[in-house]
Amino acid sequence: MEFMTALQSGLDEQKPSLFELLSEQQLGSLIPPSLRYLLAVATHRHPRYLLRVLNYFDELNALLSLLIERHYLKVYGGGFTENFYGLKRARVLRVKGGEVRRAQLGAPAERKLDESYDIHAASINMLGQAYQDRESFPAEGTVKQRAMWLYKWFLRKVYPSINAAYFFSLLAYNLAYLFDGSKYHSPFLWLIGTRIRRLNAADSRAIAMATQPKSASPSAGARPGQTPSIFSPRTMTGTVGPRLMSSLKILLPTSIFALKFLEWWHASDFARQLSRKANEGLELPPPIISGLPTTARNTKSGTGNEKPSLSRHDSGVDGPPISSTTGLPILTVPAPAHTDPNSAESTNTTSLCPICASEIQTSTAAQTGYVYCYTCIYKWVDGTHPRQEAFMEGTSSAEDEEDAKGWFEEGGGSRVGKWESGKGRDPVTGRRVLGGTNGLRRVMV
Repeated sequence: MEFMTALQSGLDEQKPSLFELLSEQQLGSLIPPSLRYLLAVATHRHPRYLLRVLNYFDELNALLSLLIERHYLKVYGGGFTENFYGLKRARVLRVKGGEVRRAQLGAPAERKLDESYDIHAASINMLGQAYQDRESFPAEGTVKQRAMWLYKWFLRKVYPSINAAYFFSLLAYNLAYLFDGSKYHSPFLWLIGTRIRRLNAADSRAIAMATQPKSASPSAGARPGQTPSIFSPRTMTGTVGPRLMSSLKILLPTSIFALKFLEWWHASDFARQLSRKANEGLELPPPIISGLPTTARNTKSGTGNEKPSLSRHDSGVDGPPISSTTGLPILTVPAPAHTDPNSAESTNTTSLCPICASEIQTSTAAQTGYVYCYTCIYKWVDGTHPRQEAFMEGTSSAEDEEDAKGWFEEGGGSRVGKWESGKGRDPVTGRRVLGGTNGLRRVMV
């Protein structure tokens, strides 16, 4: 790149290198998708107000680009991204107006056609010929249906050839411009008779004179001693509008710097180290689940070495949760517990899966906030976990249930019709998991 720039600098100092022009085009092509992404994120938060704006993004973006490009072409002699790279558009005498309207005509039209091709033609061209010819011309349809059929036919049959010819011509112009065979690096600039040049000292002085504020003069129609309002049309078009447009020159590099900083922040280990240090020694309590009904069954406290009742084994609810639809108790498991400083026998089980009581493998979170092994929570929500089957069949013993810290009903026998197995529910709280197994989410540690 430096070699080609050095070759060109000796011949024409105001002629920019091809790599500067390609960088400017790349920056200009990245701005609309970035704005669309930011608008989509904001629409998720406020869909009532921004959904219509997102649906008509292309039209609004074209209108906004027209206003911005008109201002920059009029004041700075080049487009928005061209001025960012210190470039301008050299005037050609044979062009009589119309450059403002044609300055950004190619990029929005090409982007709109590419999006339409991806929607209507790209997937269909991958299928067989029989499927492609299934949709016949609606001879008896409305004008809108016939126009839409012709538009899709154009995208499938004609647009790929036109697009290929355009890119081949663009490659030819780039090569010709690179080796000083042409003054234009793009066929669109050749059509409007405009070439890109670097800004010089005279251009900087002219821009400074054009952008300096005019001397204060009493506005027409204003009373003596009356200050014109900032919302008046004359003030908006003469002062506020140009300053707002010029502030985009500062907003663009600031946004690029912020984006690069965020990319570095998320890609480096520095952020992980800070978050790890901040979380050291921080013990979060399990989520508090309110509104769970309790049973009338009360546990009897034993004395000394007596074994406590096995009617419940969790530490937060006096009895199993009751289903609001069937009225049956629901099989649950105890929540993970932190170390109790007042008890020497307590252990920290927050790193263990509440279902299998082993180290968590492939951490998966339910909608209640508890984390389990992926296989355990998937089988539990699906109702096929071995613990559920053994409990409902009554084949699990009291010792097994106590060691596994699950519910146990004294008396043995099948529990079908007496208990719910917890299918479709969270194993700890007994609450339903919305979406079933599709409501589970992997936890990236």
